[in-house]
Amino acid sequence: MAFYTEAQKHLQERFDSRRLADRVEGAIVRDELEPMHADFIASRDFFFLSTVNDQGEPTVSYKGGNVGTVTVIDPATIAFPAYDGNGMFLSMGNITDTARIGLLFIDFETPNRMRVQATARVVENDPLLAGYPGAIAIVRATVDKVFLNCARYIHRHRRVEAVNKYVPDAEGRQPHPAWKRIDELQDALSPADRERSRRDGGVITEQEYGEKLMSGDS
Repeated sequence: MAFYTEAQKHLQERFDSRRLADRVEGAIVRDELEPMHADFIASRDFFFLSTVNDQGEPTVSYKGGNVGTVTVIDPATIAFPAYDGNGMFLSMGNITDTARIGLLFIDFETPNRMRVQATARVVENDPLLAGYPGAIAIVRATVDKVFLNCARYIHRHRRVEAVNKYVPDAEGRQPHPAWKRIDELQDALSPADRERSRRDGGVITEQEYGEKLMSGDS
């Protein structure tokens, strides 16, 4: 499969970057992971996941976890967990629809970034689940293209937290999300979640949740 689409090549011609684009492709774009790519992925505790549904509508999600949240299985295969979120299953549903994904890995402190384009599938009984307590499925992805990206436009940030308390622990336990305590959602929750809402601080209003969200307490 060609790396550039006809529309991309048309714009390259229009703005006189066609030769440069071909040169850049040859220099950095690879069909599988090289050691430097694998090492960078293994060092990350978050990434951005882009998916598209069968209507052509895209979405992008932030996926956080522990360091090495994405597993490099071999130079052509990566895998990452699907955790219980808000019940919408946008990313997982889109993967089931079209299988096409894009992953963006960023180091905001160095800075540096890398992109992966892949073909993915959702596996509910994957053996890798044992390594991701609390995950409900594993996404296995075959790498189509991988390339490092110029990092000069990345704003440099300082990490203030090394561990995310919301990532499930070794027993698969995690704090009850504040949004599940919203009063108008209680009748849509499972009995277990309703009980946790009652036990973990009680029911709150949508406005109270908004205040928590804006303060960073989710």
